[in-house]
Amino acid sequence: MRRWRTGEETADLTAAGIHGIPAALATAGVKCWADKAYQGAGPSIRVPLCGKHLRGWRRRHNRDHAKIRSLDERAMATLKCWRLLRKLRCSTPRITAVIRAIVALELAS
Repeated sequence: MRRWRTGEETADLTAAGIHGIPAALATAGVKCWADKAYQGAGPSIRVPLCGKHLRGWRRRHNRDHAKIRSLDERAMATLKCWRLLRKLRCSTPRITAVIRAIVALELAS
């Protein structure tokens, strides 16, 4: 759940829809991987298959999906720990360049 300025809580998928993120991803032809909460978000958002006792290709699909997402989750956890990013006072393109460099260093290690 995300808390917006109005004080109301909104689910991640609803907030993404409000801001047009699934449509923007589809328009740009960008694929992304998300958790099960994003079921039905659109063709650009890849989600794991639902079910408790999956077998065969379904189980492999979810395992591979988790491996891909774990890289992103680890990079985001690392970014949250960097005090530097909490105190940045520079332009947005510069912040983007700093974050890309950090993610590249994290993936290289």
